[in-house]
Amino acid sequence: MARRLQLSPGSLSRLTAPLIAGGLLREVGEHNDGRVGRPTRLLDMDVDAKHFVGMKLRGNEIIAARTNLRGEIQQHRSVQIHDRSPKTVIGQIADLAKQVSEGLDIDGLGIGIGGLIRDREYVVDARFLGWSDLPLARLVGEATGIPTLVDNDLVAFTEYEHWFGEGREDDRFAVVTLGVGTGFGLVANGAIVTGDDYGIGLVGHWPLDPTGPLCFAGHRGCATSVLNSDAIARHVAEALNRPVDFEGALDLAADGNPAARRVIDDAGRGLGRLLAAICNLTLPQRIIIAGEGVRLAYIASEAIHAGIAADRDPRATTPPIVLGTKDNVDWCRGAAVLAIQAYVHGKLPVVG
Repeated sequence: MARRLQLSPGSLSRLTAPLIAGGLLREVGEHNDGRVGRPTRLLDMDVDAKHFVGMKLRGNEIIAARTNLRGEIQQHRSVQIHDRSPKTVIGQIADLAKQVSEGLDIDGLGIGIGGLIRDREYVVDARFLGWSDLPLARLVGEATGIPTLVDNDLVAFTEYEHWFGEGREDDRFAVVTLGVGTGFGLVANGAIVTGDDYGIGLVGHWPLDPTGPLCFAGHRGCATSVLNSDAIARHVAEALNRPVDFEGALDLAADGNPAARRVIDDAGRGLGRLLAAICNLTLPQRIIIAGEGVRLAYIASEAIHAGIAADRDPRATTPPIVLGTKDNVDWCRGAAVLAIQAYVHGKLPVVG
C-alpha cells in the first residue's frame, strides 16, 4: 500500500490506524524482506465486519442475498411476485431484507433491475414490472431503514465482476448476458462505461444475420431475434411443429436432433459474431458470458468460435472467454456491490 500510494510507512500507519480501530482492517502478521529497518505490517480487510444485502428483481420473483465486504454470499432467499404494484413489491423487499439479515445490522442494500435507471435511485422504465418514474431507492430506504441504491442489473453484475469477479485483474473487459434479453457491459480504463441510454437494451438491435428472422421491432437477424431464449425456443418449436421451451431446445440440440441443432448452431454463430464485434471495437482482455441462457454458450461452443473467426483478422488473438452459471443468486452479489461501493466511497444515501 505504501508503494502504490507513494506514502511513507509512518504516514500509512497513521492513516490506517482509524480503519483498524473501526474494525475494517486487521493486522495479520509482519513481513521481513531482509532489508534493514522495521518489518512491514501485513493488513487485511475484516470482511465480516460489515454486511450488505443485494437483490435482483425479476418479472415474477425477488431474489435476495446477504454478503460481506467482499460480496461473498452468507444467506439467500427468494419470494414469488404475485402483485406487481410498487407498494406490494416494496413490502416484499422489506420482508426479504429482514429475513436474510438474520438480526445483523445491514450497512447498505443494492437492487438490480432490468430497465432504465437514473442516479441509482429512480426507475425510469421497467416494462416487465409496469413501472415508470418510480423513486424506488428512496421508498425502499424508508420501508427498511437501510441506505438503498438501485441500478440496472447488468451494471450491477458488471461492477461485481470488476471488483471481485473474473475481471478484477483486468483494466478492460466485456460482459455478455444471455436469456430473455441480450445484455452487454463494458469496463474500460478501470471504469464501467454507462450513459443515459444504458438499460434500453441497445445491443439487442446489433445485426448478426442479414437473412435471419425478424424481431418485434422489425429488425432482421438482430441479437434479439437470434439469441434471446424465447426466440430460440420459438424457432425450434416451429421447426418441430410442437411446443418446446428454451431448456428443451438445448436438450434436443445436445442429443443431436437435427432441427434443434441447426437453430442452436445458428444462434451460436450469431453469438460468435457479436463477440467478434466486441473484440474488434473494444479490444477486451477478457469476455465473461453469463445469464440464465448461458448454457447456449456451452452447447454451441464450436459454432461460437466459427462465428468469431468469420469476423476477425486471422492475426488477431481472441481473449479468454469465461462462461459463468445461470444461477440468479449470482446477480444479487452484483446488487450488493452497489452498496459496498457506496459504503467504501462514503456515498451511501441518508435514510430519513
